[in-house]
Amino acid sequence: MIISKYSLEGPPDAGWISSVEESCIWGDLCIHATQPTDVKLLEPLFRSRQCSVQLHDAATEDDCLDYLDAGAMYVVLTPEQIKKMENVPKNRIACLLAGTKGCGTALAEGIPSLVFLHFPDSVPLTRAVVAQGCQDHKIPDNFQVIVSGKPPSCQEAGKMVVAGYTVQMDGALTASDAELSVAGILTGMLKSDREDGLFPTVVVDESHISLGLVYSSAKSLAEAIRLRRGVYQSRKRGLWFKGESSGDTQDLLRVDIDCDFDSLRFIVRQHGVGFCHLQRYSCFGPRTGIEGMVKILQSRKQNAPAGSYTKRLFDDKKLLQSKLLEEAQELADAVTPKDVAWETADVLYFAMVKCVQTGVSLSDVSQMLLQRTRRVRRRRGDAKPDMAGNGAAHTHLSVSPATSLGFPSVSVGNGATSKQAKPKPKGNATCSITVVSPDGGNGAASKLARPAADAKPVEDVFTGLQVHASSSVSATQREELCRRPAVTDNNRLMKIVQPILADVRSRGDKAVLELTAKFDNVLLDSPVIPVPPLEEIQVTDEVRDALEVAYSNVYKFHDAQLTEPLTVETCPGVVCRRFSRAIEKVGLYVPGGSAVLPSTALMLSVPARVAGCEHVLLATPPRKDGTVSPEVLYVAAKSGIKTILLAGGAQAIAAMAYGTESVPKVDKICGPGNAFVTMAKMLVQNDSTAMVGIDMPAGPSEVMVVADSTANPVFVAADLLSQAEHGPDSQVVLIAVGLSSDELEAVQAEVKSQLSKLPRNEIASVALSKSFALRVETVDEGLAFANQYAPEHLILNVRDAATCVEKVVNAGSVFVGPYSAESCGDYASGTNHTLPTYSYAKMYSGVNTGTFQKQITSQELTAEGLVNIGPAVATLAAVEGLEAHRQAVVLRMEHIKQQQQQQ
Repeated sequence: MIISKYSLEGPPDAGWISSVEESCIWGDLCIHATQPTDVKLLEPLFRSRQCSVQLHDAATEDDCLDYLDAGAMYVVLTPEQIKKMENVPKNRIACLLAGTKGCGTALAEGIPSLVFLHFPDSVPLTRAVVAQGCQDHKIPDNFQVIVSGKPPSCQEAGKMVVAGYTVQMDGALTASDAELSVAGILTGMLKSDREDGLFPTVVVDESHISLGLVYSSAKSLAEAIRLRRGVYQSRKRGLWFKGESSGDTQDLLRVDIDCDFDSLRFIVRQHGVGFCHLQRYSCFGPRTGIEGMVKILQSRKQNAPAGSYTKRLFDDKKLLQSKLLEEAQELADAVTPKDVAWETADVLYFAMVKCVQTGVSLSDVSQMLLQRTRRVRRRRGDAKPDMAGNGAAHTHLSVSPATSLGFPSVSVGNGATSKQAKPKPKGNATCSITVVSPDGGNGAASKLARPAADAKPVEDVFTGLQVHASSSVSATQREELCRRPAVTDNNRLMKIVQPILADVRSRGDKAVLELTAKFDNVLLDSPVIPVPPLEEIQVTDEVRDALEVAYSNVYKFHDAQLTEPLTVETCPGVVCRRFSRAIEKVGLYVPGGSAVLPSTALMLSVPARVAGCEHVLLATPPRKDGTVSPEVLYVAAKSGIKTILLAGGAQAIAAMAYGTESVPKVDKICGPGNAFVTMAKMLVQNDSTAMVGIDMPAGPSEVMVVADSTANPVFVAADLLSQAEHGPDSQVVLIAVGLSSDELEAVQAEVKSQLSKLPRNEIASVALSKSFALRVETVDEGLAFANQYAPEHLILNVRDAATCVEKVVNAGSVFVGPYSAESCGDYASGTNHTLPTYSYAKMYSGVNTGTFQKQITSQELTAEGLVNIGPAVATLAAVEGLEAHRQAVVLRMEHIKQQQQQQ
C-alpha cells in the first residue's frame, strides 16, 4: 500500500481539502500537522479518506483524542510521546521510529503494532534498507511497518509494497513528478498472467455496487489517473474512454489493487444512464435493495403526480416527520423477526425520503457511520429526557453507560414480563448487549440472541459479553449457548479447501510453492529447509532459559505417561498382551500468522520424541523473508527434528498427507489451526487414498472460567483475556457463581483496564463480542453447565477448587485454584496445550504421548488354552455363519485330540 503525505502548515480550508482529495487517488493519507489546528475542519477529509495524522511535538493527549474522534484512523507519535498518552487506545497509535542504522533498540512493552519507520534523505530507501531497519529495531514480523524517507523509484516502491511494507510518499510529488507517479508505482507492482499482459479491472460506484468487469493496461491506467476519468483498455480497439460517444462518462475517484497484485478496482462516479452498453446502470442488472429504492425515490421526486402520496411526502415536511416518528415507534415495539424486518424496511424507506429530499446520498450516510465507529471518547448513551419515559406499557431497561464496557447492570421497569428486556444504544454507543435478567423476562423466547458469527472487527476496545441468568434459561436455550459461534459455513469451507488439497496432490512442490506465494506473499525456492544445529540458532539468553524450563517440564510429564507392556492370562493357557509402538512418520502443524508459537512446537515435538517417532516433520508458515522464527527452530532442533516444511494452511496439511517431491508423506498429522486447517485435517483423514490419521479437530481457542466471590477479579479478567487475544474466533465464557452486582462490576472494570493495555486488544474485542457470561447460584450448577459445554480450558477459581475436580467430566484441561493460570498450561507446567475444542472434549483427549503411539495386542495360546476356549469360539463362529472361522479352531482341537490319543 502507498500512503500519500501532505503537510498542514495552517488552517485547512475547503480548497486545500479539495486539492488533497483530488490528488490522492490511491492508498491512504497521512497529514503532517506541524502546528495546532481546528480539527473539525478536517472532518470532511477524514470521512472521505482513511487518514493518519502525524502530530507536532507539543501535541497533548486531548489533541490526539480530538483527531481520533474527528475520524482519523491513527495518530503518529514518537515513543516519548506515547508514554504521555495513557488514555489514547494503543490500537489507534502508530509509533514513529528513526530507521537509520545503529540507532535501533528493542521496542518497549506497550508499543503499538503499527510502526512508522522514517529514514533520512541520505539513506536510499530500498527493500534491503527497510529490512535492516526492522531488524535493528527488532520489529516483530506481525507488525505493520510504514516506511518513509527519500522517495524511492516506482519499481523499488512497488517491490516494498509487494514485500508487505507500506510506503509513504509525498502526495504533491506523486501528483507532479512523472517518474514517481501513482500510475508508475501501480504498474511496477502489477503482474499479469494473461498472454496480452492486461489486468482485469472491477468497476464499482461510490456505494461499491459492481458496474462491470473490464481490462486495463499500463497506458490506460496512466491516462485514467491523469484525466481522473474511466479509461480502460479494449481488447479490440485500444484505449477506451468510457462515455466518449454515449455521454455516460465516469469520474475516477479511487484506484485499488488486489492482494495478489494481478487485478484492479476502479471506484467511479457514474454519469448518464449507466455503465452497460444495454442502457442499464450495471452489466449485472438493475440496482436493487436500498440503492434501487433511492434511485426510484430520486425519480419520483422529479416526476411524482401532484397530490400523490410520494409527492406529499417530499413537499409536506410535517407529514414526513410524523411518518418517521410513527415508524420508529413501531420498530421499537416490534418483537418477532418478521415484524422487526417489516418495520425496519418502513423506517429505512422514510429515512431515504428524507435523504433524497435534502440531497443526502447513501455515500454521505456511510461516511457518517464510519466516522462514528472511529470515535474513542464515549458518551453515556442514555435516552433524551423527553424520550426516557415514553411508552409506559412497554419494557424499560436501564444499563450501565457505554463507558463501563462490560456486563450490563440491569434493572427492569414497567411491563418487564411483556417483552424480553433489550437495551437500545443511543448517541455514540456502538455496541448492543442482549441481557436475560435474573429477575426479568418470562423465558418465552425460543432463542437467545447472540452476536453474529461473522461480526466485523470494531474500533471499540471492548464490546461486551452477553450476560445470561441460568434461572431464566430454558433447556433449549442452554443447548444453544453450548454451540460455538460458526466461524465459517462448512460447505463453503469444503469448497475452498478441497481444490487446494487436489492441487497439492496432483502438482506437488509446485502447487505448495505457488499457494505459499499466494497466501503468505513469500516466494520460496524449496518448500522444505533443514533444521540447523542447536548451537547455531540465535535466541536471547532469557528466551533460551525459558524454553529449557518448558522443555524439561513437558518432557518429564509426557515421559511419565509411557506404560509398561500389559500381560494377562485370561484363562489357563491363554496369555494376552498389549504393548506400544511409536507411529513411524508424523507431521506436526505449528500455526504462524499473527503470533510466533514456539509453545505449540514444544507441545507437539516433545511427546513425539518421548514416544520414539522415527521421522518427524514440522510444518509452519514462513515469515515475510522466507525464514522460520528462531524460537521455533530452537525447539525443533532440541527435539531432534531434521526438516521443516515452510507452508501453512490447507496446503501444508495436503503436502504432509499425500507427500510431494520434497515433502515426505506422514502417517499422522497433529496440531491446531484455523478453520481451514481443521477442515483440511478432517478431509484428508476421510480420504482412503491418503491413509493418514489426525489427533483431533482442534479449532479456535476457548476458555471457561468458573469464579465465585473468593476469586480475585484481576485474575478472572486476565484469564478471560488470555484466550480472547488468540484470535477473533476464540470464545471465552465466565460462569459467575453467586456473584453480586458489585462483584460482577469489579470484573467488568478489570477486563476494560487490562484490555486497553493489550497490543492485540482489537482482536480480543472481537472474540469477546461473541462470548458470554452465565450467572449461577452454586458451583455444582456451574460445573453441570461446564460438562455440557465441554470447554478446551476449564479454570476453577472457586473456594476448595481441588474438591471440584472429581465432578469434571468433559474438559480438555483443568486449571485448579487461583494461581493456576491457563498460561502456565500453555507454556511450562508440563501438560499439553493442544486440546479438543468445539465440545470435542466429550469424546477426544488432548495431545499426549499416546497420541504418537499405537497400541498393539497379542495373544498366545497353548494346547491347553485352545481346548479351554475352542468350543466357545466354534459355537460363536457357527452362530455368525462363518464356517472358516469355526474350522480354524475345530481342526486344531481335532489335531490335539489325536495327539493325546497317540500318547
